[in-house]
Amino acid sequence: MPTLHWLTRDEDLRTASRVPYRLLEEAPDLSAGEPDTGNMLIQGDNLEALKALLPFYAGRVKCIYIDPPYNTHSAFEHYDDSLEHTQWLAMIWPRLELLRDLLAEDGSIWVSIDDNEVHYLKVIMDEVFGRSNFLTSFIWKKSYGGGAKAKWFVGLHEEVLCYTKDLSKFPEIFLPPDPDVVRKYYKYQDEKFVERGPYRLQPLATTSMDDRPNLRYPITLENGEEIWPEKQWQWSKERSYQALADGELVISRRKGKTVVSYKQYLKDERGEERKRKPQTIIEGHYTQHGTYQSMELFGLQDKFAFPKPEGLIEYIFEAATNPGDLVLDSFLGSGTTTAVAHKMGRHYIGIEMGEHAVTHCVPRLNKVIAGEQGGISKSVGWQGGGGFRFYQLGPPVFDEAGQIRADIRFPVLAAHVWFSETGHPWNGGGDSPFLGLHDGHAYALLYNGILGDKRPNGGNVLTRATLATIREEIERKHARFNGPLTVYGEQSRLASATLERIGVTFKQMPYEVKART
Repeated sequence: MPTLHWLTRDEDLRTASRVPYRLLEEAPDLSAGEPDTGNMLIQGDNLEALKALLPFYAGRVKCIYIDPPYNTHSAFEHYDDSLEHTQWLAMIWPRLELLRDLLAEDGSIWVSIDDNEVHYLKVIMDEVFGRSNFLTSFIWKKSYGGGAKAKWFVGLHEEVLCYTKDLSKFPEIFLPPDPDVVRKYYKYQDEKFVERGPYRLQPLATTSMDDRPNLRYPITLENGEEIWPEKQWQWSKERSYQALADGELVISRRKGKTVVSYKQYLKDERGEERKRKPQTIIEGHYTQHGTYQSMELFGLQDKFAFPKPEGLIEYIFEAATNPGDLVLDSFLGSGTTTAVAHKMGRHYIGIEMGEHAVTHCVPRLNKVIAGEQGGISKSVGWQGGGGFRFYQLGPPVFDEAGQIRADIRFPVLAAHVWFSETGHPWNGGGDSPFLGLHDGHAYALLYNGILGDKRPNGGNVLTRATLATIREEIERKHARFNGPLTVYGEQSRLASATLERIGVTFKQMPYEVKART
């Protein structure tokens, strides 16, 4: 397979593995709403943030949408979109590698881009994700007018490249019915089949199918009239006559000819609405809509430059996700992706480096929680609720010698250990080595003199005494618990056979809290 070469390629291919591993520290004053929804907003360099997420979310993200800088040689207010071509390639490669590792086996990644880098991006993504996992390239019609300043052509579109993690495991895509199509075409009601909703009339005869003699037969009406198709019918004779008996065929006269139509209901026999396939040309969601939405949210002075409209992200999430799935955007901008995910009932992780993580993303999500009615709110019936947690990147966990840094506080490391083991945020107070109970399994951390012994290794070593203290804490909070226990610490003075006999798993630091690379 052809590969793309640039000046710093060899060095850039090793960037992701060299990124320092950092912990995520919550900023409670910026978090909002219900704390345990699993939704995260992270402020910090997205390369380091993605690396920090790996132990928690590798292989768990169902859909990734990113809108990276386009390298258009123009600077916007909130970020620099003027990167030299080699720098742009060096920027995008390691981020795509980490995003691939976060993606679920049946997941997909969607990348917005324009003509400046789309062809280079396609070659890079072929290499990172595998050419066989390329799904399609969507054309997004971004504008419905303008172009007065164009020198040659009026640019009305951008691209969205879509790749899967494993095409063989990617499910078939369906979209719900288009409300505009339903209103325009499904305009008849049938009292006999009310549960199947409105219907539209479709011709039973067809000329587009291959010749099938068994589909050429007369439909005989009660008055004896025989109706023959010009070529053949779509249905078998048995099915057509059953539909005629059930009142699902409509006979009409058009220009002297007798026409047979069938009722195509909005819902099938099981009561489910007919689905449609997404088209590779996306229309009806324009940059102008995104700008209007930004003005409504932030005012004229603080509006975001060229934000994607909520309807575009809704289209992608409808095609690639279901309610409850986890989605991620590591170039969050003004927070459109997280706002749409919140309203559509998806869990989300949003990463943004700039100050507008605080000035734009936080207030936008606060308004979503309060039930704001802009963007897609009315179309999805959004009324408010939910919540998110705001995180910032802490210092690197390990020093150059591979040891846990002395300034890493117990609550921060405890939150990391708990999250990596359970996949849930930690709500402890940092006053006990016992971290909590999850799915019948207990977890504990011996670190930073949590038991009051500040001597080197004192209190951070698993002994019969420290184990007894942990057991007492567990008993105090969960009487008669007798399940498995995992303990993190610097050393264990208990033999492996003893640990196995008493149902304790020991994990030595720092080795077993390192990030996966």
